[in-house]
Amino acid sequence: MYANIDDFKFLQDEVDWQYLKESDRWITSRLNSLIKVVDQAYEDYEPTKATRAIQEFVVADLSNWYVRLNRKRFWNPSALDSTDSLDKIAAYQTLYNCLKVIAKLSASVAPFYSDHLYRDLNSVSGKEVHESVHLSNFPVADENKVDQDLEDKMHLAQDISSLVHSLRKKHKIKVRQPLTKVLIPILREKTRHQIQSVENLIKWEVNVKEIEYIDDTSGILVKKAKPNFRKLGQKYGPLMKELSMKIQKFHHDEIKVLEQGSQLEIHINNQTVYLNEDDVEIISEDIPGWSVANEGSLTVALDLTITEELRKEGIARDLINRVQNLRKEMGLGVQDKINIVFEKSNSLVDKALESNKNYICKETQALSMIIQEELKDGVLLEMDGIQLKIKIGV
Repeated sequence: MYANIDDFKFLQDEVDWQYLKESDRWITSRLNSLIKVVDQAYEDYEPTKATRAIQEFVVADLSNWYVRLNRKRFWNPSALDSTDSLDKIAAYQTLYNCLKVIAKLSASVAPFYSDHLYRDLNSVSGKEVHESVHLSNFPVADENKVDQDLEDKMHLAQDISSLVHSLRKKHKIKVRQPLTKVLIPILREKTRHQIQSVENLIKWEVNVKEIEYIDDTSGILVKKAKPNFRKLGQKYGPLMKELSMKIQKFHHDEIKVLEQGSQLEIHINNQTVYLNEDDVEIISEDIPGWSVANEGSLTVALDLTITEELRKEGIARDLINRVQNLRKEMGLGVQDKINIVFEKSNSLVDKALESNKNYICKETQALSMIIQEELKDGVLLEMDGIQLKIKIGV
């Protein structure tokens, strides 16, 4: 098993494509798409466009999405058999390739940092390879590794997750607190298939148990339309007052036409106006017990009800996070085993510990977990007004 990146001497070679997971193939596709964008930007003497594209890839795709979704693969303590080991290698290799290409793409605009990154990536077991990034060839996109359908599906997963996270933040519900359901209205069958293919990823990312798809005839969501004044004003300035009033009176049928990507024809003052989806802003009203968010044609509704079972699972997840922090403070490695002792708390916390014992032990590398009446020494944890005393032994 590999403990850190210095042990990955295979990083100079490619991993067979068949061993890559869907997330590996997606970030590889995004990387090759990025190469084309940056190459063209440099050709057009637009370094700002190139650097913004690189920044968006590194922050939004590589860091906030790929690395975070695959973090368990990077330290996987069970990577002893050939299957787990190859999976771990694939994750490291994919990340390594991304960083190496980023160093090359950034060399023109961030010469010193890019060279430092490139040399670090080419170091093997502390022995530096003395080759500058400025002596390397500029990357060439591999069209065979660009999968636009996969990129579109993952982009949908990112957008849906972002909307759900915004609703959680709005209602001050932590991500570690599981919720029951997300409703997603579907207007196109293709969109349904795309979301379904990444459904498990979305549920894991936003911590919900179920995604339910509804059509526009369900009557669950009430939608309204608002004019895009900035866009419409340029085309129909003198008509904007009447046009605005007309748009705000749109009913379900008119809104549905726009959401499906079709053009809507309306008549104002003996003039014909043609509206597209981009000409209006479609919003959905909250419904009792739910919170709704929109972005373009995408709408999500989040069930805000937290049952006792969900609350107990949320307590367990919160506790796992605190235990992991305590492990770090104790200087323990990710594979070091521990024993946990809790002092009895209120009935809800005790039930949460008991019903989630196996899950807590698995996530914290605990060999045992005991709940006893009194704990004389230990650390007092506070979680959302709940106090719990804990002791960790090795």
